[in-house]
Amino acid sequence: MFAVLNARFHEQEAYIVAEAGIPGAITIATNMAGRGTDIKLGGSLDMRVALETASIADEAEKAAKAAAIKAEIEAFRETVLKAQDIVEIEPAKGGKPAKTITKPGGLYIIGSERHESRRIDNQLRGRSGRQGDPGRSKFFLSLEDDLMRIFGSDRLDTMLQRLGLQEGEAIIHPWINKALEKAQQKVEARNFDIRKNLLKFDNVQNDQRKVIFEQRVDLMKDDGVAETVTDMRHALIDDMVSKHVPEQAYAEQWDVVGLKDELQRVLDLDLPVDEWAKEEGIADEEMRARIEKAADERMASKVAQWGPKTMRDIEKHFLLQTLDYLWREHLVMLDHLRQVVGLRGYGQRDPLQEYKSEAFTLFENLIAQLREAVTAQLMRVEIVPPEEQQAQLPRMEAHKLDPNTGEDEMAFANASLVPVGGEERDPNNPQTWGKVGRNEDCPCGSGKKFKHCHGRYT
Repeated sequence: MFAVLNARFHEQEAYIVAEAGIPGAITIATNMAGRGTDIKLGGSLDMRVALETASIADEAEKAAKAAAIKAEIEAFRETVLKAQDIVEIEPAKGGKPAKTITKPGGLYIIGSERHESRRIDNQLRGRSGRQGDPGRSKFFLSLEDDLMRIFGSDRLDTMLQRLGLQEGEAIIHPWINKALEKAQQKVEARNFDIRKNLLKFDNVQNDQRKVIFEQRVDLMKDDGVAETVTDMRHALIDDMVSKHVPEQAYAEQWDVVGLKDELQRVLDLDLPVDEWAKEEGIADEEMRARIEKAADERMASKVAQWGPKTMRDIEKHFLLQTLDYLWREHLVMLDHLRQVVGLRGYGQRDPLQEYKSEAFTLFENLIAQLREAVTAQLMRVEIVPPEEQQAQLPRMEAHKLDPNTGEDEMAFANASLVPVGGEERDPNNPQTWGKVGRNEDCPCGSGKKFKHCHGRYT
Protein backbone atom coordinates (compact mmCIF):
# COMPACT_ATOMS: atom_id res chain seq x y z
CA MET A 1 0.00 0.00 0.00
CA PHE A 2 1.48 3.34 -1.03
CA ALA A 3 0.31 6.88 -1.62
CA VAL A 4 1.83 9.81 -3.50
CA LEU A 5 1.76 13.14 -1.73
CA ASN A 6 2.30 16.22 -3.88
CA ALA A 7 0.52 19.38 -4.95
CA ARG A 8 -1.82 17.48 -7.31
CA PHE A 9 -3.58 15.78 -4.38
CA HIS A 10 -4.18 18.86 -2.30
CA GLU A 11 -7.69 17.85 -1.19
CA GLN A 12 -6.55 14.42 0.03
CA GLU A 13 -3.36 15.77 1.62
CA ALA A 14 -4.54 15.64 5.24
CA TYR A 15 -5.95 12.12 4.83
CA ILE A 16 -2.76 10.82 3.18
CA VAL A 17 -0.57 12.22 5.96
CA ALA A 18 -2.90 10.92 8.67
CA GLU A 19 -2.86 7.39 7.22
CA ALA A 20 0.93 7.30 6.81
CA GLY A 21 1.29 5.58 10.21
CA ILE A 22 -0.65 2.36 9.56
CA PRO A 23 1.31 -0.94 9.18
CA GLY A 24 2.95 -1.36 5.80
CA ALA A 25 1.96 2.10 4.54
CA ILE A 26 4.41 3.76 2.13
CA THR A 27 4.00 7.48 1.52
CA ILE A 28 6.05 9.02 -1.28
CA ALA A 29 6.20 12.76 -0.74
CA THR A 30 7.96 15.63 -2.48
CA ASN A 31 8.47 17.23 0.92
CA MET A 32 7.02 16.01 4.18
CA ALA A 33 7.98 18.92 6.43
CA GLY A 34 5.04 20.70 8.02
CA ARG A 35 1.84 19.75 6.16
CA GLY A 36 -0.24 20.75 9.20
CA THR A 37 -1.21 17.15 10.10
CA ASP A 38 0.50 14.87 12.58
CA ILE A 39 1.37 11.28 11.70
CA LYS A 40 -0.04 8.94 14.33
CA LEU A 41 1.01 5.31 14.52
CA GLY A 42 -1.90 3.10 13.53
CA GLY A 43 -3.76 5.94 11.78
CA SER A 44 -5.87 8.92 12.78
CA LEU A 45 -8.98 7.99 14.78
CA ASP A 46 -10.79 11.30 14.32
CA MET A 47 -10.32 11.40 10.58
CA ARG A 48 -11.37 7.80 9.97
CA VAL A 49 -14.44 8.14 12.19
CA ALA A 50 -15.47 11.35 10.40
CA LEU A 51 -15.08 9.80 6.95
CA GLU A 52 -16.53 6.34 7.56
CA THR A 53 -19.51 7.39 9.67
CA ALA A 54 -20.60 10.39 7.64
CA SER A 55 -23.23 8.40 5.73
CA ILE A 56 -24.62 6.59 8.81
CA ALA A 57 -27.82 8.16 10.16
CA ASP A 58 -28.47 5.85 13.12
CA GLU A 59 -26.60 7.04 16.22
CA ALA A 60 -26.24 3.53 17.69
CA GLU A 61 -24.81 2.19 14.45
CA LYS A 62 -22.52 5.19 14.21
CA ALA A 63 -21.21 4.61 17.76
CA ALA A 64 -20.65 0.90 17.02
CA LYS A 65 -18.73 1.79 13.86
CA ALA A 66 -16.58 4.29 15.75
CA ALA A 67 -15.76 1.67 18.42
CA ALA A 68 -14.74 -0.82 15.72
CA ILE A 69 -12.51 1.74 14.07
CA LYS A 70 -10.88 2.56 17.42
CA ALA A 71 -10.17 -1.12 18.11
CA GLU A 72 -8.70 -1.54 14.63
CA ILE A 73 -6.43 1.49 15.06
CA GLU A 74 -5.22 0.20 18.43
CA ALA A 75 -4.37 -3.15 16.82
CA PHE A 76 -2.54 -1.37 14.02
CA ARG A 77 -0.61 0.69 16.55
CA GLU A 78 0.53 -2.42 18.44
CA THR A 79 1.62 -4.01 15.18
CA VAL A 80 3.70 -0.99 14.26
CA LEU A 81 5.28 -0.75 17.71
CA LYS A 82 6.24 -4.46 17.80
CA ALA A 83 7.84 -4.38 14.37
CA GLN A 84 11.60 -4.79 14.73
CA ASP A 85 14.48 -4.17 12.42
CA ILE A 86 17.88 -5.87 12.58
CA VAL A 87 20.59 -3.38 11.69
CA GLU A 88 24.18 -4.31 10.85
CA ILE A 89 26.55 -1.90 12.52
CA GLU A 90 29.83 -3.77 11.80
CA PRO A 91 30.35 -6.02 8.77
CA ALA A 92 31.86 -9.49 9.05
CA LYS A 93 35.64 -9.38 8.96
CA GLY A 94 38.42 -11.92 9.62
CA GLY A 95 36.07 -14.77 10.33
CA LYS A 96 34.13 -12.75 12.86
CA PRO A 97 30.39 -12.56 12.34
CA ALA A 98 28.72 -9.27 11.58
CA LYS A 99 27.70 -7.22 14.57
CA THR A 100 24.03 -6.37 14.52
CA ILE A 101 21.57 -4.54 16.69
CA THR A 102 17.82 -4.88 16.91
CA LYS A 103 15.83 -1.62 16.78
CA PRO A 104 12.14 -1.24 17.51
CA GLY A 105 9.59 -0.40 14.86
CA GLY A 106 7.66 2.79 14.33
CA LEU A 107 7.78 5.35 11.55
CA TYR A 108 10.77 5.12 9.23
CA ILE A 109 11.72 8.29 7.34
CA ILE A 110 13.85 7.75 4.22
CA GLY A 111 15.24 10.85 2.55
CA SER A 112 16.48 10.73 -1.03
CA GLU A 113 18.58 13.88 -0.68
CA ARG A 114 19.68 16.45 1.83
CA HIS A 115 18.18 19.93 1.78
CA GLU A 116 20.10 23.15 1.66
CA SER A 117 18.90 23.97 5.17
CA ARG A 118 19.54 21.73 8.15
CA ARG A 119 16.28 22.97 9.64
CA ILE A 120 14.25 21.18 6.95
CA ASP A 121 16.23 17.98 7.46
CA ASN A 122 15.50 18.17 11.17
CA GLN A 123 11.81 18.69 10.44
CA LEU A 124 11.79 15.51 8.38
CA ARG A 125 13.60 13.60 11.13
CA GLY A 126 11.09 14.95 13.62
CA ARG A 127 8.29 13.21 11.77
CA SER A 128 9.44 9.95 13.39
CA GLY A 129 9.64 9.32 17.11
CA ARG A 130 6.98 11.84 18.12
CA GLN A 131 5.44 11.84 21.60
CA GLY A 132 7.72 9.02 22.77
CA ASP A 133 6.91 6.70 19.86
CA PRO A 134 9.81 4.75 18.32
CA GLY A 135 11.04 5.68 14.90
CA ARG A 136 14.11 6.21 12.77
CA SER A 137 15.29 8.26 9.82
CA LYS A 138 17.94 7.72 7.16
CA PHE A 139 19.12 9.87 4.27
CA PHE A 140 20.65 8.73 1.00
CA LEU A 141 22.50 11.14 -1.23
CA SER A 142 24.90 11.24 -4.11
CA LEU A 143 28.10 13.22 -4.43
CA GLU A 144 26.65 14.48 -7.72
CA ASP A 145 23.79 16.25 -5.94
CA ASP A 146 23.82 20.03 -6.31
CA LEU A 147 24.47 20.49 -2.60
CA MET A 148 27.69 18.46 -2.67
CA ARG A 149 28.74 19.44 -6.18
CA ILE A 150 28.48 23.21 -5.71
CA PHE A 151 29.02 23.73 -1.99
CA GLY A 152 30.92 20.59 -1.02
CA SER A 153 34.54 20.57 0.02
CA ASP A 154 37.11 20.85 -2.75
CA ARG A 155 39.16 18.16 -1.01
CA LEU A 156 36.33 15.63 -1.12
CA ASP A 157 37.95 13.52 -3.86
CA THR A 158 41.21 13.39 -1.90
CA MET A 159 39.29 12.41 1.22
CA LEU A 160 37.59 9.51 -0.58
CA GLN A 161 40.92 8.28 -1.90
CA ARG A 162 42.36 8.27 1.61
CA LEU A 163 39.42 6.26 2.87
CA GLY A 164 40.05 3.66 0.17
CA LEU A 165 36.42 3.55 -0.96
CA GLN A 166 35.63 1.57 -4.07
CA GLU A 167 33.32 2.47 -6.95
CA GLY A 168 29.66 2.04 -5.93
CA GLU A 169 30.45 1.54 -2.25
CA ALA A 170 28.27 3.34 0.31
CA ILE A 171 29.88 6.29 2.06
CA ILE A 172 29.11 6.27 5.76
CA HIS A 173 32.30 7.76 7.19
CA PRO A 174 31.97 10.63 9.70
CA TRP A 175 34.26 12.75 7.53
CA ILE A 176 31.66 12.74 4.77
CA ASN A 177 28.97 13.78 7.25
CA LYS A 178 31.19 16.66 8.35
CA ALA A 179 31.70 17.73 4.73
CA LEU A 180 27.94 17.62 4.21
CA GLU A 181 27.30 19.78 7.26
CA LYS A 182 29.91 22.27 6.07
CA ALA A 183 28.18 22.46 2.68
CA GLN A 184 24.82 23.13 4.36
CA GLN A 185 26.39 25.81 6.55
CA LYS A 186 27.75 27.53 3.42
CA VAL A 187 24.32 27.52 1.81
CA GLU A 188 22.66 28.84 4.96
CA ALA A 189 25.27 31.58 5.30
CA ARG A 190 24.80 32.53 1.65
CA ASN A 191 21.01 32.67 1.95
CA PHE A 192 21.32 34.67 5.17
CA ASP A 193 23.53 37.23 3.44
CA ILE A 194 21.03 37.49 0.59
CA ARG A 195 18.13 38.10 2.98
CA LYS A 196 20.18 40.56 5.01
CA ASN A 197 21.12 42.50 1.88
CA LEU A 198 17.52 42.56 0.67
CA LEU A 199 16.41 43.85 4.06
CA LYS A 200 18.85 46.74 3.78
CA PHE A 201 17.37 47.67 0.41
CA ASP A 202 13.84 47.34 1.79
CA ASN A 203 14.71 49.61 4.72
CA VAL A 204 15.51 52.45 2.31
CA GLN A 205 12.09 52.17 0.73
CA ASN A 206 10.41 51.64 4.09
CA ASP A 207 11.90 54.86 5.51
CA GLN A 208 10.48 56.83 2.60
CA ARG A 209 7.14 55.06 2.97
CA LYS A 210 6.94 56.10 6.63
CA VAL A 211 7.52 59.76 5.72
CA ILE A 212 4.89 59.74 2.95
CA PHE A 213 2.28 57.87 4.98
CA GLU A 214 2.73 60.08 8.04
CA GLN A 215 2.23 63.19 5.92
CA ARG A 216 -0.76 61.62 4.19
CA VAL A 217 -2.43 60.74 7.49
CA ASP A 218 -1.86 64.29 8.75
CA LEU A 219 -3.38 65.71 5.56
CA MET A 220 -6.45 63.49 5.89
CA LYS A 221 -6.97 64.50 9.52
CA ASP A 222 -6.70 68.25 8.83
CA ASP A 223 -9.91 70.10 8.07
CA GLY A 224 -8.12 72.23 5.51
CA VAL A 225 -4.78 72.12 3.71
CA ALA A 226 -4.71 75.75 2.65
CA GLU A 227 -1.54 76.44 4.62
CA THR A 228 0.21 73.40 3.12
CA VAL A 229 -0.84 74.38 -0.39
CA THR A 230 0.35 77.96 0.18
CA ASP A 231 3.75 76.72 1.39
CA MET A 232 4.01 74.52 -1.69
CA ARG A 233 3.19 77.41 -3.97
CA HIS A 234 5.74 79.71 -2.33
CA ALA A 235 8.42 76.99 -2.35
CA LEU A 236 7.77 76.41 -6.05
CA ILE A 237 8.09 80.12 -6.80
CA ASP A 238 11.34 80.23 -4.80
CA ASP A 239 12.74 77.40 -6.89
CA MET A 240 11.67 79.04 -10.15
CA VAL A 241 13.16 82.41 -9.22
CA SER A 242 16.39 80.84 -7.90
CA LYS A 243 16.75 78.90 -11.14
CA HIS A 244 16.27 81.84 -13.54
CA VAL A 245 17.34 84.76 -11.32
CA PRO A 246 20.43 83.62 -9.39
CA GLU A 247 21.63 85.50 -6.35
CA GLN A 248 24.61 87.83 -6.70
CA ALA A 249 24.01 88.00 -10.45
CA TYR A 250 23.59 91.05 -12.67
CA ALA A 251 20.24 91.78 -14.29
CA GLU A 252 21.80 91.13 -17.71
CA GLN A 253 22.51 87.56 -16.59
CA TRP A 254 18.92 86.82 -15.61
CA ASP A 255 16.91 84.36 -17.73
CA VAL A 256 13.83 86.58 -17.86
CA VAL A 257 12.34 84.87 -20.91
CA GLY A 258 12.66 81.43 -19.30
CA LEU A 259 11.10 82.67 -16.05
CA LYS A 260 8.17 84.23 -17.88
CA ASP A 261 7.54 81.07 -19.92
CA GLU A 262 7.68 78.87 -16.83
CA LEU A 263 5.28 81.13 -14.94
CA GLN A 264 2.87 80.87 -17.86
CA ARG A 265 3.28 77.10 -18.13
CA VAL A 266 3.05 76.19 -14.43
CA LEU A 267 1.15 79.00 -12.73
CA ASP A 268 -0.89 80.23 -15.70
CA LEU A 269 0.27 83.77 -14.92
CA ASP A 270 1.16 86.24 -17.66
CA LEU A 271 3.31 88.69 -15.70
CA PRO A 272 5.49 91.50 -17.10
CA VAL A 273 8.68 89.95 -15.74
CA ASP A 274 10.75 91.44 -18.55
CA GLU A 275 9.59 94.94 -17.64
CA TRP A 276 10.30 94.32 -13.95
CA ALA A 277 13.83 93.28 -14.78
CA LYS A 278 14.45 96.66 -16.46
CA GLU A 279 13.59 98.61 -13.31
CA GLU A 280 16.48 100.26 -11.52
CA GLY A 281 17.66 98.49 -8.36
CA ILE A 282 15.30 95.50 -8.55
CA ALA A 283 16.60 92.30 -6.99
CA ASP A 284 15.60 88.67 -6.89
CA GLU A 285 13.80 89.12 -3.56
CA GLU A 286 11.52 91.81 -4.93
CA MET A 287 10.89 89.73 -8.05
CA ARG A 288 9.94 86.77 -5.87
CA ALA A 289 7.63 88.90 -3.72
CA ARG A 290 5.75 90.25 -6.77
CA ILE A 291 5.23 86.80 -8.22
CA GLU A 292 4.01 85.43 -4.87
CA LYS A 293 1.62 88.34 -4.52
CA ALA A 294 0.16 87.73 -7.99
CA ALA A 295 -0.26 83.99 -7.31
CA ASP A 296 -1.83 84.60 -3.88
CA GLU A 297 -4.27 87.09 -5.38
CA ARG A 298 -5.30 84.54 -8.03
CA MET A 299 -6.01 81.92 -5.34
CA ALA A 300 -7.78 84.47 -3.13
CA SER A 301 -10.12 85.33 -6.00
CA LYS A 302 -10.97 81.64 -6.41
CA VAL A 303 -11.76 81.35 -2.70
CA ALA A 304 -13.96 84.47 -2.86
CA GLN A 305 -15.75 83.12 -5.94
CA TRP A 306 -16.48 79.58 -4.72
CA GLY A 307 -16.34 79.91 -0.95
CA PRO A 308 -13.80 78.65 1.61
CA LYS A 309 -15.44 75.25 2.15
CA THR A 310 -15.54 74.35 -1.55
CA MET A 311 -11.95 75.46 -1.97
CA ARG A 312 -10.80 73.39 1.03
CA ASP A 313 -12.39 70.28 -0.49
CA ILE A 314 -10.79 70.93 -3.87
CA GLU A 315 -7.36 71.50 -2.36
CA LYS A 316 -7.46 68.32 -0.28
CA HIS A 317 -8.76 66.28 -3.21
CA PHE A 318 -6.02 67.42 -5.59
CA LEU A 319 -3.29 67.09 -2.96
CA LEU A 320 -4.16 63.52 -1.92
CA GLN A 321 -4.86 62.34 -5.45
CA THR A 322 -1.59 63.71 -6.79
CA LEU A 323 0.39 62.37 -3.84
CA ASP A 324 -0.99 58.84 -4.36
CA TYR A 325 -0.27 58.90 -8.08
CA LEU A 326 3.30 60.16 -7.72
CA TRP A 327 4.01 57.71 -4.89
CA ARG A 328 2.95 54.78 -7.06
CA GLU A 329 5.21 56.01 -9.84
CA HIS A 330 8.03 56.44 -7.33
CA LEU A 331 7.72 52.83 -6.15
CA VAL A 332 8.00 51.62 -9.75
CA MET A 333 11.13 53.71 -10.21
CA LEU A 334 12.67 52.24 -7.05
CA ASP A 335 11.98 48.71 -8.27
CA HIS A 336 13.65 49.46 -11.58
CA LEU A 337 16.59 51.06 -9.79
CA ARG A 338 17.05 47.99 -7.58
CA GLN A 339 17.22 45.72 -10.60
CA VAL A 340 20.05 47.63 -12.26
CA VAL A 341 22.00 49.09 -9.35
CA GLY A 342 23.86 45.82 -8.87
CA LEU A 343 25.83 46.60 -12.02
CA ARG A 344 27.51 49.46 -10.16
CA GLY A 345 29.58 46.79 -8.38
CA TYR A 346 31.58 46.28 -11.57
CA GLY A 347 32.76 49.85 -11.15
CA GLN A 348 34.06 49.14 -7.61
CA ARG A 349 31.13 50.98 -6.04
CA ASP A 350 28.87 49.68 -3.31
CA PRO A 351 25.43 48.96 -4.84
CA LEU A 352 23.69 49.63 -1.50
CA GLN A 353 25.22 53.08 -1.11
CA GLU A 354 24.47 53.85 -4.74
CA TYR A 355 20.87 52.77 -4.19
CA LYS A 356 20.54 54.96 -1.11
CA SER A 357 21.92 57.98 -2.96
CA GLU A 358 19.77 57.47 -6.06
CA ALA A 359 16.66 56.75 -3.98
CA PHE A 360 17.14 59.96 -1.99
CA THR A 361 17.47 61.94 -5.22
CA LEU A 362 14.30 60.35 -6.57
CA PHE A 363 12.50 61.18 -3.33
CA GLU A 364 13.52 64.83 -3.60
CA ASN A 365 12.24 64.85 -7.18
CA LEU A 366 8.98 63.35 -5.91
CA ILE A 367 8.49 66.23 -3.49
CA ALA A 368 9.33 68.78 -6.20
CA GLN A 369 6.90 67.16 -8.65
CA LEU A 370 4.20 67.15 -5.97
CA ARG A 371 4.62 70.88 -5.38
CA GLU A 372 4.53 71.68 -9.08
CA ALA A 373 1.61 69.40 -9.96
CA VAL A 374 -0.64 70.49 -7.09
CA THR A 375 0.10 74.19 -7.62
CA ALA A 376 -0.46 73.98 -11.39
CA GLN A 377 -3.78 72.18 -10.97
CA LEU A 378 -5.10 74.58 -8.36
CA MET A 379 -4.08 77.65 -10.38
CA ARG A 380 -6.04 76.37 -13.39
CA VAL A 381 -9.05 74.70 -11.77
CA GLU A 382 -12.45 76.13 -12.59
CA ILE A 383 -15.87 75.06 -11.26
CA VAL A 384 -18.68 74.82 -13.79
CA PRO A 385 -22.27 74.64 -12.42
CA PRO A 386 -24.18 71.49 -13.37
CA GLU A 387 -26.66 73.38 -15.55
CA GLU A 388 -23.82 74.94 -17.51
CA GLN A 389 -22.13 71.55 -17.88
CA GLN A 390 -25.35 70.14 -19.35
CA ALA A 391 -25.66 73.08 -21.71
CA GLN A 392 -22.08 72.71 -22.90
CA LEU A 393 -22.49 69.03 -23.78
CA PRO A 394 -23.48 68.47 -27.42
CA ARG A 395 -26.70 66.57 -28.07
CA MET A 396 -25.93 63.00 -29.14
CA GLU A 397 -28.06 61.25 -31.70
CA ALA A 398 -28.10 57.61 -32.72
CA HIS A 399 -28.80 56.62 -36.30
CA LYS A 400 -29.66 53.23 -37.78
CA LEU A 401 -30.55 53.08 -41.45
CA ASP A 402 -32.68 50.29 -42.87
CA PRO A 403 -30.63 48.75 -45.74
CA ASN A 404 -33.77 48.07 -47.76
CA THR A 405 -35.67 51.35 -47.45
CA GLY A 406 -32.93 53.71 -46.25
CA GLU A 407 -35.23 54.80 -43.41
CA ASP A 408 -33.67 56.03 -40.17
CA GLU A 409 -35.18 53.74 -37.55
CA MET A 410 -33.89 55.96 -34.71
CA ALA A 411 -35.44 59.15 -36.05
CA PHE A 412 -38.36 59.04 -33.64
CA ALA A 413 -36.05 58.44 -30.68
CA ASN A 414 -33.80 61.32 -31.74
CA ALA A 415 -36.77 63.62 -32.21
CA SER A 416 -38.12 62.75 -28.80
CA LEU A 417 -34.90 63.99 -27.21
CA VAL A 418 -35.87 67.57 -28.05
CA PRO A 419 -39.63 67.76 -27.69
CA VAL A 420 -41.43 70.46 -29.59
CA GLY A 421 -44.55 71.98 -28.11
CA GLY A 422 -47.81 71.73 -30.03
CA GLU A 423 -48.22 75.51 -30.05
CA GLU A 424 -44.92 75.86 -31.89
CA ARG A 425 -46.15 73.77 -34.83
CA ASP A 426 -48.71 75.18 -37.22
CA PRO A 427 -50.63 72.27 -38.84
CA ASN A 428 -51.07 74.33 -41.97
CA ASN A 429 -47.45 75.45 -42.23
CA PRO A 430 -44.93 72.58 -42.60
CA GLN A 431 -42.10 75.07 -42.15
CA THR A 432 -42.86 75.17 -38.39
CA TRP A 433 -42.86 71.42 -37.88
CA GLY A 434 -39.13 71.06 -37.57
CA LYS A 435 -37.71 67.55 -37.58
CA VAL A 436 -40.52 65.00 -37.29
CA GLY A 437 -39.92 61.36 -36.45
CA ARG A 438 -40.99 58.76 -38.98
CA ASN A 439 -43.22 56.98 -36.43
CA GLU A 440 -44.54 60.20 -34.89
CA ASP A 441 -48.11 61.40 -35.53
CA CYS A 442 -48.17 63.74 -38.46
CA PRO A 443 -48.43 67.41 -37.27
CA CYS A 444 -51.08 68.11 -39.91
CA GLY A 445 -53.69 66.47 -37.68
CA SER A 446 -54.69 63.67 -40.07
CA GLY A 447 -54.21 61.03 -37.35
CA LYS A 448 -51.77 59.08 -39.49
CA LYS A 449 -48.13 58.50 -38.78
CA PHE A 450 -45.75 60.93 -40.41
CA LYS A 451 -44.24 58.20 -42.62
CA HIS A 452 -47.67 57.40 -44.04
CA CYS A 453 -48.71 61.03 -44.49
CA HIS A 454 -46.47 63.99 -45.27
CA GLY A 455 -43.33 61.91 -44.72
CA ARG A 456 -44.31 59.30 -47.27
CA TYR A 457 -41.86 58.64 -50.08
CA THR A 458 -43.30 59.70 -53.42
